[in-house]
Amino acid sequence: MNQKEKISIALKKAKTSLEKILILIEAEDPDCFSVIQQNLSVIGLLRSVNLLMLESHMERSSKKLPSSQTKQFKIFQKELLKIIQTAQNK
Repeated sequence: MNQKEKISIALKKAKTSLEKILILIEAEDPDCFSVIQQNLSVIGLLRSVNLLMLESHMERSSKKLPSSQTKQFKIFQKELLKIIQTAQNK
């Protein structure tokens, strides 16, 4: 599965979760725990999408580089993605 498909699936899941949140909120006596769970699900999915989009962008950008710089860029890309992922998990 390519990056675009992964991004699309994650966004569709986030949309579904948001729709569930709206249904829960519009209920007469919403279950706050369920709303919080769905909120966290959406947040996780959107963080995942951000990483996938950044990775995809960097992959496209690396193709524009001369071959002599590709290896260095790949190392930088891996380190940057790891830092961002670590920061998102805090």
